[in-house]
Amino acid sequence: MAKYYDIDDIIMEEELFSVVFQVGANGVGLLDPSAETNNIEKGAKVELPFWLAQELHLRQAVSVTVPACFNQKTRKEIQADAPCVDLRNRCPYFYELGCKVAPLIGDRTIGSFLLYAFTGRYKEVLSKAHSAAFAVAPKFLTLLTKEETHLYEAARSSMKAFKKWRVGGPRFEKASILKKRKSAE
Repeated sequence: MAKYYDIDDIIMEEELFSVVFQVGANGVGLLDPSAETNNIEKGAKVELPFWLAQELHLRQAVSVTVPACFNQKTRKEIQADAPCVDLRNRCPYFYELGCKVAPLIGDRTIGSFLLYAFTGRYKEVLSKAHSAAFAVAPKFLTLLTKEETHLYEAARSSMKAFKKWRVGGPRFEKASILKKRKSAE
């Protein structure tokens, strides 16, 4: 409940997941736009938002399939050149959603994959934040997830504050209350 009012968490949980119904469901035909009746048959494949897929999975009503943003194709692209992969298009909340989906699909490799992706992109994000010209930055920012964008902005702000301090910001001053001690002979 800690993130109940967090708009990013709400948007993240609206990501669509492909699920397969393990049981028939009555009165939920709105979930499947292609359904002719108000019922969903056992074995039907439907796209649901994460929050609903998670709840139905916990009740053993559906099985969740691996989302496209965590499939083998994406993994190979990230292994080839992590900083150049457009993760924002695949899933704007890639890391946080990955942490939430791993227990649902029972894939123990997602955690190490997320770590590999983050470490592969982290250095590039900080490097661009500290050195990229403002004209280059918007092109690079279109590839970043929301989490990476926050990291980029924090690094950019930190570098800006450091440069301001280095050029002429406040310096350390000797406190007026301190007096030189006399040596005791």
